[in-house]
Amino acid sequence: MIERYTLPEMGELWTDTYKLKTWLQVEIAVCEAQAELGYIPAEAVETIKARANFDPQRVLEIEKEVKHDVIAFLTNVNEYVGEAGRYIHLGMTSSDLLDTALALQMVASLDVLMARLEDCIQAIRYQAQQHRHTLMIGRSHGIHAEPITFGFKLAGWLAEMLRHRDRLCRQRRCIAVGKISGAVGTYANIDPQVEALTCQNLGLEPDAASTQVISRDRHADFLNHLALLAASIERFAVEIRNLQRTDVLEVEEFFSKGQKGSSAMPHKRNPIRSERLTGMARMIRGYAITGLENVALWHERDISHSSVERVMLPDACILTHFMLVETTDLIQHLLVYPDNMTRNLNVYGGVVFSQRVMLSLVEKGLTREDAYAIVQSNAHQAWNQPDGNFRALIEQDPRVTAHLSPAEIATCFDPSHHLKHLDQIYQRLGI
Repeated sequence: MIERYTLPEMGELWTDTYKLKTWLQVEIAVCEAQAELGYIPAEAVETIKARANFDPQRVLEIEKEVKHDVIAFLTNVNEYVGEAGRYIHLGMTSSDLLDTALALQMVASLDVLMARLEDCIQAIRYQAQQHRHTLMIGRSHGIHAEPITFGFKLAGWLAEMLRHRDRLCRQRRCIAVGKISGAVGTYANIDPQVEALTCQNLGLEPDAASTQVISRDRHADFLNHLALLAASIERFAVEIRNLQRTDVLEVEEFFSKGQKGSSAMPHKRNPIRSERLTGMARMIRGYAITGLENVALWHERDISHSSVERVMLPDACILTHFMLVETTDLIQHLLVYPDNMTRNLNVYGGVVFSQRVMLSLVEKGLTREDAYAIVQSNAHQAWNQPDGNFRALIEQDPRVTAHLSPAEIATCFDPSHHLKHLDQIYQRLGI
């Protein structure tokens, strides 16, 4: 796990100042590689390293005139460096700098995201342990199905987030790629060894075959990984929203002292954080689509992707970071109501135990079709009736009592049957 105190805030990674710092880092790394291979004087590199600096406002001022961000940056750096500045950016093209520096920003962002994801994983793991035996009804199609535990539901969330941790680790390797190959990527004016040394010193791998840019399938992959993570968070948020409905009320977002839910209705306690997460996931998905549209550039490059990425990548990273932090806090402080879970589980006299009754009748020799018909008629008689009691109907039905004793019927309504293999799932997850 990456320690929190070693990491910058996500927003900091996408400021103009941080971006220009990565640009300078790349330019200096290239100069060092050039010097190591004997292409530029070592003393010039020492001068560059000692003097190189930039002023973000001055860069903007120059850019206003030259209409080119990299030229504006290099002009400002050379104002600090002086004569030795002629060795900066030697044999490079703008995308060498931009794409390699962008890789550094994305790697740093992933490091922050993985740390926050680990926080979220631990929050889910803790709640899954706490509610390992908290009985509730499982639902399919939104309709009561069979008993589960709330911890089992959370175990599913945990497994999903562990998969995201693996995905982000793989994605870090995929995006940690630089290119210092010059215009159209042929190394016509720069030695491939310069790229190899530069990337090594920056903690990157050289792109196997870049054009003038690193192909945007990598960036689309990055965004799709974030969208998939956001989709999982949305799944959890939608579940919390459904379980917080007044007629269900099995869990509830923490409602702090002094908080108000509605300007008109004082009683309201709304799942606003889960709703917020749902909306943000839609935005991340939109960026994933845009990332895919950025893949198709003209020939060896155009800059149709550039303006999009200036908005899309910071937004996607910052939004995903916020979603992870918000989800962690939401789960840590989630209010859980076991009594309501028990009430909902037993609605209509335990109608959700219908399968156990049916299978018990089959074990006694009835055909499945006959057993199904007997149980369904009793279940539907109890369904949606104020005094509906499936168990009482089963206990009074001679078609059932002819085959099952009172003790055997009672066993059918024991929820522990449904939980007997849950330990195996917990063992797989190491909880």
